Amino acid sequence: MFDFHIPTRIVFGRGRLEELGTHTRAWSDHALIVCGRSAMRTAGVLTRVQSILSAAGVKAEVCDRISANPRSDEVDAAIRQARRFGARVVVALGGGSALDAAKAVAVGIGHESVAGLVGRTLEPSPDSLPVIAVPTTAGSGAEVTKGAIITDVVRGLKSGIRGDDLFPKVAIVDPALTDILPRRVALDSGFDAMAHAVEGFLARRSGEMNKALSERAVELLAPALRRVAAGDTSAEVRDTMAFGSLLGGINVATASTCLPHRLQQAIGTAERVGPSHGSGLAMLYPAWLESVEHVAGDDATAIARFLGATDLRLAMQCLLQDIGLTQRLSDYGYVADDVHGFTDRVSGNLDNDPHPEITAELITTIYTSSL
Repeated sequence: MFDFHIPTRIVFGRGRLEELGTHTRAWSDHALIVCGRSAMRTAGVLTRVQSILSAAGVKAEVCDRISANPRSDEVDAAIRQARRFGARVVVALGGGSALDAAKAVAVGIGHESVAGLVGRTLEPSPDSLPVIAVPTTAGSGAEVTKGAIITDVVRGLKSGIRGDDLFPKVAIVDPALTDILPRRVALDSGFDAMAHAVEGFLARRSGEMNKALSERAVELLAPALRRVAAGDTSAEVRDTMAFGSLLGGINVATASTCLPHRLQQAIGTAERVGPSHGSGLAMLYPAWLESVEHVAGDDATAIARFLGATDLRLAMQCLLQDIGLTQRLSDYGYVADDVHGFTDRVSGNLDNDPHPEITAELITTIYTSSL
């Protein structure tokens, strides 16, 4: 017996971006496009999106002031722009940060500031705007999840805004948009997808559907990541990465994540951004797996088997070595004195991890072992 609900309509395949106008126009003819500062414009994707929307009769304004780790003041500025323009739908364009910022705009539209929403789970509101998500990386899965990671610059807190209103109405996953990704970006974001697959299997909220999705995602992503690391830029490997990422995102939406995601979020602050999300997870994973394999038992063994191994921690270390994600926290200048601050900033649900109890000692040990 289980419940499994994904309210987002998924439109997957090469060339499906051309359908963006139709899906957006179904919700409104006034859209705010939320994206990062330069990548979408430089790659020509933003111009293409504007053209597709215009052809469908959708008037659109662009907010391209979102940084790699979206801040509450950036989201607030986007909300003010959406109000001035009269936007009734938000088009989220880019990687996980842009998608998270767009979803925060959608639920923050009826609030004085989005800062007060960080760290909260919101009830549905008639003020929230619909989101059409167009991911251009394969990793975050944010196009199908009900969360957005935002840094509240008032409290210096990086955490999630969560709630059903954050689910995009439509996710247009066109793997062709990932073809231009630099190798390092593809690997960083790809490991995030791998982490979603692993944690979706080990999470306490995981069910049989989640485990089936995780198995498929792990089996797809591990060889695809190695191919990307070896320089393979083929459409086949990019399509595989996009599909594996989507499966991981569905697991985030339905089973959520485990301790590594909470720990990675606590590393960054408004003043010190830190490593990318995928790289940060890669730094924490060996220490987390070393601790979790003693409590996950058969589930850990099962994931190792999906990777063609018998020991999950060693299999993951081998994968990280093969794809070049071997940096440690100390490579970013972090030292033992930073661990206390990390630990203090850990937020979100810790009860979903396989560990029967998450203690400050466990958290400190994982951070320290990752330096």
